[in-house]
Amino acid sequence: MKNILKYACIALVGSMFLTSCEDDKLDTQPTGSMSGSVIFSNARSAMIAVNGIYRSMYSAGWSTSGNTHQCFGISAYNLMAEVMGDDMIMGSMGSGWFWFDASYDVKRRYTNTAWRPYDLWNANSKWIDNANSVLKNKDNMAGDKSDIDYVVGQAYAIRAYAYFMMAQQFARTYKGHETEPCVPIYTQPTYAGKPGNPRSTVADVYNLIVSDIDSAAMLLQGKTQQHSSHIAYSVARGLQARIALVMEDWSTARDAAVEAIRTSGKRILPVDQFEGNNKANAGNVMWGAEIIADQTEYYASLFAHMDTVASYGSRAPKQITKSLYEKMSETDTRRSWWNPNSSYSTGGYQQKKFFFSDAQTWLGDYVWMRVEEMYLIAAEAECRLGNETAAKNHLMALMKERDPQYTCDKTGTELGKLTSDVTGSLLEEIITQRRIELWGEIGRVYDIRRLHQGFRRTAADGWPSGLLLSNRPTDNPENYMWVLTIPQTEFDGNINLDITKDQNPAGDE
Repeated sequence: MKNILKYACIALVGSMFLTSCEDDKLDTQPTGSMSGSVIFSNARSAMIAVNGIYRSMYSAGWSTSGNTHQCFGISAYNLMAEVMGDDMIMGSMGSGWFWFDASYDVKRRYTNTAWRPYDLWNANSKWIDNANSVLKNKDNMAGDKSDIDYVVGQAYAIRAYAYFMMAQQFARTYKGHETEPCVPIYTQPTYAGKPGNPRSTVADVYNLIVSDIDSAAMLLQGKTQQHSSHIAYSVARGLQARIALVMEDWSTARDAAVEAIRTSGKRILPVDQFEGNNKANAGNVMWGAEIIADQTEYYASLFAHMDTVASYGSRAPKQITKSLYEKMSETDTRRSWWNPNSSYSTGGYQQKKFFFSDAQTWLGDYVWMRVEEMYLIAAEAECRLGNETAAKNHLMALMKERDPQYTCDKTGTELGKLTSDVTGSLLEEIITQRRIELWGEIGRVYDIRRLHQGFRRTAADGWPSGLLLSNRPTDNPENYMWVLTIPQTEFDGNINLDITKDQNPAGDE
């Protein structure tokens, strides 16, 4: 299958993202009155559209009408969820990007199409709608069955991923809140004039997510990943493991993570072999976006906000808290990811984990899933299941590449009410290593919520006064601070949603 991600442009055709191709023409035609719908007559044309979805996952300027420098797809949303947590400090407000996420001051802006509620709702909804357009044609595509399965499997995985992220952003975490309202479910393409759907329950949305990721894994099994940005079988299994963690389905989380490790062909790399976390084709990267020269987003990019050679990265430096840094021993090679003596270390310790691969040309790939994460998921799941020897084996597989003097004789599953409370349990140790290893990568606030913990930021840990949240209920894991409001545009265009009944709480409680 020809790699078409080398082409830079995205054209928006109806509701479909399509890559601009020199000799690859998309076979489309309208379907009755369904404005914006397309017919994919073969797997090749459908793959062009799926590649367009992936391209939008690392592009800025399409998901909102403003604030595009903080709205550049998956990596932006991961960074958003990192600064909302307890481990990544923004040293100052800088130009304002991500500061309002870190200070929990975006929910009231749901009427504005330039802010985070609209951005996240629109981006994920668009990915779902585009995936639905591919899935609508799955039984009518011509071509080799293997190629059809490859593209349809990815469409299922994309829909599962987008609904999974929406469920975490617009509803409380799965366990304990299964009957609460989540987001509307759509399994067919939408079009102008079609009535919208009401909010489904958290359980119903997760049932669809589980079904979709199961279908993706089944269709993708045995298929070779054609490009690092594609959700191949091992990536689908990795997503399945993430989903199962949130659902507290420990057996599925373990089995999916182990299978992802086995089939990915990736291995745990020493820290000095993936410096900058900016290479999608590194030996430990399962899923990521390879950014070529004419696809760089300049200031609207992850590294522009992380690397201090860029103005955003220097004006709003990203730092690890002192307490988390100090949980690493002096022989832990991950200490090289942060610099306590940097002039940018205003309270915490300045990050060096993310930087441009070529600052002169703004280059740097985005990494969305590393194999190291799978070892940590497997360790946590085994620990939850009471299999402590297996849990320690998975943990040690990682830690022997991080700290030659590391040992672990801890036991138990007790976690503190707050993330800063120390119980000394094995589960707490696994979560701590997860916090260090995946710092900045997967959205810390989602872990805090699925673990049902609260947190407190302190000046002693390095937090600036503007982000202490001293008078906010961050110590209450049941609060609504982190549950985003639904954008006004969804109520304007959906007769089955009533803003007086269906809007999420605008306040913290």
